[in-house]
Amino acid sequence: MIINVKVKPNSSKNEIEAISDHTFKIKVTSPPERGKANDAVIKLLSKHFKTAKSNIGIITGKRASEKIIEVNI
Repeated sequence: MIINVKVKPNSSKNEIEAISDHTFKIKVTSPPERGKANDAVIKLLSKHFKTAKSNIGIITGKRASEKIIEVNI
């Protein structure tokens, strides 16, 4: 499944908000440096979709707040 994600790093808490079936807003407490925010996003998505972190990959947007992510359930 391919999803669109808008990430807000340096937030006060970690949370996922579903906008539609394939669009999400994700807030993470991690800073956007050295991939920390991306790691936090992958961890949150793995819990949300109940799948391993290795089944989630960022297709585009590794250095941007808007990302396209592939989730293999």
